[in-house]
Amino acid sequence: MKRIYVGVIILLFLIITPIVLWYLEDDKPLNVAILDKTVPNETYREHLGVNWFLNHYKYTLDGQPYDVENDYYGTLPKEKTKQVTEKNFPTDYSNYDVIYLADTYGVYKDDLYEEKRLGQRSEKIVGGLEMEEWQSIVARLANKKKSMLIAEYNTFASPTSEAVRKELQDYLGISWSGWIGRYFDELDYHKNLEIPQWVIDEHGDNWPYKGGGFLLFNEKTEKLLVLELDKHVKTEGIQVQFTKKGEKFFNSSASADYGYWFDIITPKYKEDALANYEWDLTQEGIKLLTENNIPEQFAAIVSQNKQYTTSYYFAGDFNDVSRAPSLYKIKGLPTIYKYAEKFADSSFYWSIYIPVMHKIFDEFEHKEIRETVNTETFNYNARIQGQSFEVLKDGKWKPIVFKGVNIGMGKPGAFPGEAAITEEEYYQWFQQIAEMNANTIRVYTLHPPGFYRALAKYNEKNLDKPLYILHGVWINEEGLAESLDAYNEETLKDFQLEMKRMVDVIHGNMYVEPKVGHASGLYDVDVSKYVIGWVLGIEWYPQMVVGTNEKHATIGQYNGTYFETKNATPFEHWLAEQMDLITVYEKDKYNWLRPMSFTNWVTTDLLKHPSEPSEDEDLVGVNPNVIFTKGEMQSPGQFASYHVYPYYPDFFNFDKDYLNYVDFRGNKNSYAGYLKELHEAHRMPVLIAEFGIPASRGKTHENVYGWNQGQMSEQAQGETLQHLFEDIMHENLLGGLVFTWQDEWFKRTWNTMDYDDPNRRPFWSNAQTNEQQFGLLSFDRFKVKVDGNTEEWKGTQLYDTTPSDSTDFAVDYDEKYLYFKMKSDVLQKASPRILLDVVPEQGNTSAISIKDMKFSNGVDFIVELNKDGNSHMIIDEYYDFYDYFYGYRLKMIPPRMAAVTKNSGNFAPIYYVLNKQLYLPEQNITTDFSSYETGKLLQGNANPESNDYNSLVDYTWTENNVIELRIPWLLIQSKDPSQREFMGDLYKNGEKASVKVDNIFIGALFVDKEGKVIQSLPEAKNHVLPPLTAYSWETWDAPKYQERLKQSYFILQKLFKEY
Repeated sequence: MKRIYVGVIILLFLIITPIVLWYLEDDKPLNVAILDKTVPNETYREHLGVNWFLNHYKYTLDGQPYDVENDYYGTLPKEKTKQVTEKNFPTDYSNYDVIYLADTYGVYKDDLYEEKRLGQRSEKIVGGLEMEEWQSIVARLANKKKSMLIAEYNTFASPTSEAVRKELQDYLGISWSGWIGRYFDELDYHKNLEIPQWVIDEHGDNWPYKGGGFLLFNEKTEKLLVLELDKHVKTEGIQVQFTKKGEKFFNSSASADYGYWFDIITPKYKEDALANYEWDLTQEGIKLLTENNIPEQFAAIVSQNKQYTTSYYFAGDFNDVSRAPSLYKIKGLPTIYKYAEKFADSSFYWSIYIPVMHKIFDEFEHKEIRETVNTETFNYNARIQGQSFEVLKDGKWKPIVFKGVNIGMGKPGAFPGEAAITEEEYYQWFQQIAEMNANTIRVYTLHPPGFYRALAKYNEKNLDKPLYILHGVWINEEGLAESLDAYNEETLKDFQLEMKRMVDVIHGNMYVEPKVGHASGLYDVDVSKYVIGWVLGIEWYPQMVVGTNEKHATIGQYNGTYFETKNATPFEHWLAEQMDLITVYEKDKYNWLRPMSFTNWVTTDLLKHPSEPSEDEDLVGVNPNVIFTKGEMQSPGQFASYHVYPYYPDFFNFDKDYLNYVDFRGNKNSYAGYLKELHEAHRMPVLIAEFGIPASRGKTHENVYGWNQGQMSEQAQGETLQHLFEDIMHENLLGGLVFTWQDEWFKRTWNTMDYDDPNRRPFWSNAQTNEQQFGLLSFDRFKVKVDGNTEEWKGTQLYDTTPSDSTDFAVDYDEKYLYFKMKSDVLQKASPRILLDVVPEQGNTSAISIKDMKFSNGVDFIVELNKDGNSHMIIDEYYDFYDYFYGYRLKMIPPRMAAVTKNSGNFAPIYYVLNKQLYLPEQNITTDFSSYETGKLLQGNANPESNDYNSLVDYTWTENNVIELRIPWLLIQSKDPSQREFMGDLYKNGEKASVKVDNIFIGALFVDKEGKVIQSLPEAKNHVLPPLTAYSWETWDAPKYQERLKQSYFILQKLFKEY
């Protein structure tokens, strides 16, 4: 009997002790805002799991346990009336420590009724995370009081807007392409009520799937994929497995089956993944994923530790449990359930979710905030020392030579104001820039948060060789141009706000609200120690400088806190005032100073250029020498920054002193001559903040030494950039920053801007516009390599030819070119003439250069290919924009047509303008209107992987009579190939004439040396060419592109290593 009593006592002790121990632990006051918009009924399952966790671990809200029914924000169910009301998300989270985004999908009408099968698409009642709600959350996360954000599956998917989704993903450090998934034990919806109703509604009786498998659904494209067990996956289900970093962080190597819906996401940085999903795919399954751009491995838990906050994303309904124990006041209870329910549906909750939550909450409790305000008396880490620029490294001042690039906001498919460059892209670019042996990046304006996060991430991994930033602050160009006054109230107010905003941004202390044409988001990474200088403003419009000087002639000199002027003009006064404002703001708020400069260019330099033909290009100067530092700013100092290109303004080709200057090589060099004089004119060191050469087919300006703005190969681009950088260094300047890192498809240039559709420029690559191709990084995918190897061809065969026929004629396209492939035995004795009819109701039905042949189509262009290399594209005179615009419209040249005539039979070479007439004041002469033949075609090898690659090549003609040709879209006057838009009838509708076509029409003639046709496609009958074959292509709004480092990159890589 005694033994029974002892046993009972021991049993009671074992039962009571965990309860007593639970009560003995102190409560943990912690305010957690639980946000859940998906509560259609009183099960509260979308936040039931987190509520149980908080209560078990004794986290309290206002001294009380969390109430699953009341202590959350979102939808409030009323089961009896089949309704929901809404408890709005807080507008102020300042009293909350943790924000838990459980679910924002929402409640829909069918959710309110007890259907056996869920997932019917019905009317939304409540749902989606609104921008205002997200901004309220961000306001708390940006606060210097520590915080934590936890978000789960269904927090940024539909119906949340794309703008909110982007900001939330950027903040969480993840990328989501729209795919979600779930494993089902049975795919036959007759047997499995878990298969969503929308699957049945979409597919009905056309649903052949049975047995286990995954449903993968893309919420953006609404594409559904099925991965069947055995066929696509070897084993049942999917598991969550900690990564090596996760194992170390959680001190566990646990894994568990996960049985609910999940996101297919990738972390921006692989090391941020604490857990991944693991599934066992067959080769066929891997192939299916690859075809749909779905990663084989994707993250389950992603964490980012930020300055004031920590974030976690759970890529699944991790806290979603159908029931939770009513008891929670027992210490060690999760461990009991972990083993007791190891094979139950709730196993994941106990074996993964609870331990993960326990760890991250414990980490949060012990997180310490790093102060960002500099408390040291020493408040700068970069300075001007004589004619050198120095940075503080390992406690010692070290001089640096600026060797780097400018980075703009351009990316294919988006205008710069859309801030579309991703954090992953920035990070990869930083790696490539550093591998080029560069040390500095200059930016002109605010970039998206991903730029600063990627920079911090890169530099933290490369402390011995960080990338430094020269940061600009943009000013509204339109406001300056319209007012011609830098003191214009609205423009100046915006600029000054932007300067303060930029200071807060680089210190990781700013949320920028969404604004059209402006980057936005939460800037919570401090990169201030890498920003070694300000370069304020833009290339100043000379008429605006004059206007400011005239309007404020009596303003006098500026005497501020850190800057003053002596003998300054009103605009120079204005510059000193702005330099002072940004310095005062940063010093007062962060106790930090940095070297100062402002943007300048040759047009407004402090020199006089009497040989310059354009009055505006030497109208007024802006002189950095009249602005002086004061007080503490004398330590970091100031420097001058100039944009200097060798081909513009025109005096580089006419100034006798510059043209006769002999450089260090012993060669005459007007660029080096200018740099020498520029340097000597300054009392401070000078940085060439922009210099560049475009690797483009199109050309805008010529230089006497061949350093042209355009019609330069990638090789010539690199060699010329090397030449210019060597000039910069030998003239003892601070260094040079190449314009620019990446090609910019959105750009325009003066001699082609009237040819294209300005609203569609970012969606295609214009080989004829040099401004788009200054980059060292190309986005052109070159679908056809134009090297004579036709194995890659997947285009459209014309005239029933096949690749195996003796005659093969095919066409293809990409974002930059229209491609042709031609093979024929007749090429041994004849030359091809490719005919293009691109617009309806015009064109020539004959050609004077082609004897005895009539065309059934109105032909607009003829491609004249000759094996000797003398090849051209010619254009119907009536359709020639160059002749229409400069001859007929502006009367700058004699028009070709004495009388405007359609279907004249006349074709003409294709020209672009280079310069209008120029008056040379020193020589007292006027130059001729100048142009160049852009329709001339270059023969060679256009494959970037070939040793004899030449990026300017248009076609190749092999010994075995294979021709590959690429024609730039603008050369056939396509205003926007992405929408099949071409120039229309110019003489009828003017220079903006436009027409969208369904097809263009293509044919080919083979002519002998006398111009006689010996064969044709289609086959001619009685000297009449039948109607040409129609060719069309899919329109696009999302261009395909592929990053590739140009030849110039590798030339600079070798050069920069020497400095």
